[in-house]
Amino acid sequence: MGSTIEQTFGRRDLIKRAALLGITAVPTTGLLSGCAASGGAGQQATGAKSAANPLGVAEIAPLDVVIFNGGFGDAYAKQFETMYVKEFPQAKVSHTSTQNITGLLQPRLNAGDPPDVVDNSGNQQIKTDILQKAGQLTDLTPLLDTPSIDDPNKKIRDTLMPGTIELGTVGGQFVLLQYVYTVFGLWYSGKLFKQHGWSEPKTWTDFLSLGGEIKKRGIAPFVHQGKYPYYINIAIVDLAVKNGGTDFLSRLDRMDPTIWEEGPAKNAIEAIYEIVSNNYLLPGTNGMTHIEAQTAWNEYKAAFIPCGAWLENEQLKATPSDFEMTFMPMPSLPGDKMPHQAIRGGANEPYIVPKSARNARGGMAFMRIMLSKAGATAFAQTANSLTVVKDGISPDVKLRPGTQSTVTALKAAGNSVFNPTYMYDYSAFDVDMGNSSAELMANRIKPAEWLSQVKAAAVKAQKGGS
Repeated sequence: MGSTIEQTFGRRDLIKRAALLGITAVPTTGLLSGCAASGGAGQQATGAKSAANPLGVAEIAPLDVVIFNGGFGDAYAKQFETMYVKEFPQAKVSHTSTQNITGLLQPRLNAGDPPDVVDNSGNQQIKTDILQKAGQLTDLTPLLDTPSIDDPNKKIRDTLMPGTIELGTVGGQFVLLQYVYTVFGLWYSGKLFKQHGWSEPKTWTDFLSLGGEIKKRGIAPFVHQGKYPYYINIAIVDLAVKNGGTDFLSRLDRMDPTIWEEGPAKNAIEAIYEIVSNNYLLPGTNGMTHIEAQTAWNEYKAAFIPCGAWLENEQLKATPSDFEMTFMPMPSLPGDKMPHQAIRGGANEPYIVPKSARNARGGMAFMRIMLSKAGATAFAQTANSLTVVKDGISPDVKLRPGTQSTVTALKAAGNSVFNPTYMYDYSAFDVDMGNSSAELMANRIKPAEWLSQVKAAAVKAQKGGS
């Protein structure tokens, strides 16, 4: 996930659409009055509120942090933890990084002893709608109303990029800090394109034509993270949204099944299928993990790959120094209602404070540090992505080529930035769509069958089968 001015859009996430996972609801309790140095099950640490401690954190209470160690790594979180200890010197901070959030978090949730703050991301994240329905998430509204570290005259809610609060609101409550501002689209190597004299395609017709030229050079035009069809879903949905405009987007997010009978959806899936029918896929890509596919792309085996802005940080070790990683919008289809420059962008990479956390106030204080300019700058320098903090990056911070290209694209998009949210409210639908997309990319079904299956999934989701 790895974000931006800046999961990225989690990632990853991605990535984020593995099989639907459930949790067992456990009795929870809200923050209790009084003061405690540490909490047990059903008891939470609290301290006296002050200007320096507006959330009333118990200063000697330990803080338990769990981070998804994916596209952004976990080094940035260690910097946040160092900042936390400076604020609360008597607090002991424990740091756990994992790629299996569910395997680590679910047993602790079921036991009523969860961590205090969690980066709930990756292939094995626990779906937000499931957590919220189970009553497992702390309402983070007090964080929004807390003074900013940088300007005590401003509340944190006034320092965030547009859409951050809306994207963190589930079931009417602000329960997610979607920290990374990600853009999504296609990526290519600037070096490879310069070497062959290729130009970035603006239309789908140009994209397909260029694909033919690329194939003649012995390079696959397209690779995708086939084991995680979340990625190809992004490409499909973004083509449809740009073609159908804001009306299609709003109907998608409220799970109107009739959109899958209409032109934008049909145009988008037929366009993606042309990649398959033209034999533009890198052989084996349908079975590749995100890392395998992205590494093959870094090895110049394929020209284009779909991903969010965490890609650069996730691929640091595999990317040649002169690769010139470059982001581009999805090419335009005939009759698009949005301009070519339109891109998917918004807050993602969800951080949560479990409701039964022993030091929930400390978890929110940790988030407050994340939302400072020092936190945002540390993230940009360490994770090569930008955050939801407005103007949070120091002007002297130099960005890597891929991250800089996302900044350029975001500026070019202007007001034409869109961000579907259906996957947060209807996670099972997103998984069902991914299953159909995997079949399409493997050429086991055709576009008409894909549309029929996705419509059926939307009907099921609309009836409460999410």
